[in-house]
Amino acid sequence: MIGRSGALALAALLVAAPAAADKYPSKPIRAIASQGPGGLSDVFMRVLAESLGPALGGTVVVENRVGAAGSIGARVCADSEPDGYTICILNNESMVINPLIFTKMNFDPKQHLTPVTRLFFLQHTFAVNASLGVKSFEELAAYTKARPKTMNYITPSLSKVAFMEDFNKKHGTDFVRVPFKGGGDAVNNMLSGTTPVAIFGIGNLITHMKGGKILAFAVDGDKRSPLAPDIPTFKERGYTLGTWSSSFGLHVPKGTPKAIVDKINRAVVKIGSDPEFQKKHLIARGLAPVFDSPEHFAETMKAETGLGREVVVASGLYPDIK
Repeated sequence: MIGRSGALALAALLVAAPAAADKYPSKPIRAIASQGPGGLSDVFMRVLAESLGPALGGTVVVENRVGAAGSIGARVCADSEPDGYTICILNNESMVINPLIFTKMNFDPKQHLTPVTRLFFLQHTFAVNASLGVKSFEELAAYTKARPKTMNYITPSLSKVAFMEDFNKKHGTDFVRVPFKGGGDAVNNMLSGTTPVAIFGIGNLITHMKGGKILAFAVDGDKRSPLAPDIPTFKERGYTLGTWSSSFGLHVPKGTPKAIVDKINRAVVKIGSDPEFQKKHLIARGLAPVFDSPEHFAETMKAETGLGREVVVASGLYPDIK
């Protein structure tokens, strides 16, 4: 049985949560972008911030914290005060794959972050610099085998690393993954021929695809991209690996008041559900809008955990993980 003092304390907490949300925000909100400048998620977060600040009655400032496949940004976000003044945009691989492969970090973002909403799915495309003169996976394999130890590629996704490892085994090629700083850096490396192959967000590459400088062979996901409906999916090309669909979601530090989480969610969903906003800032960049509830986002993320383990095992890079 709760005593009078306990009842008063409980009542105070119940009143304090809505009151805190009513006064929120009273200072700038920091938005952590875990990907580099020029990447699709970074560009999107900056566009969202422009509308989210006024929608909440404040200001949202984007800060890039890049490294460890998104884990640096996730950790910065998780270690921040759970007061609603730090939000972060993270991809699903950061949430479900990184905890499996970065075991020395002793950090599981699912345990230290609270989901706000899944923002969008990002469709990747397998593309090459058109100057290679190859027009299919088979021609690329032959080109690479004739030039051993010279071909490399870029991808931000471990599922695509799994695809490339499988591709090397099937075709006897020796593609090597190289690091990059962000979406802009990746595109520049492709255009210069420094890294002629990439599996990257189609929104980053579509302009150069249309200009004939970059040629795409396939896209991930279950459907072709509306930006390039003539490009088949990996499944249509006969490949079962590489089909994982990357997505990005908004999170806050665990312990952030539910009233504030819901307030951010409502504002973001309202912005993201606007047809003009979707057309200009999502669909035109190869991003499929979602904008769901915190509860639904949390449930779907749980469902991805098993698939994440399958991707890690398939990559062949982590033999200790079964």
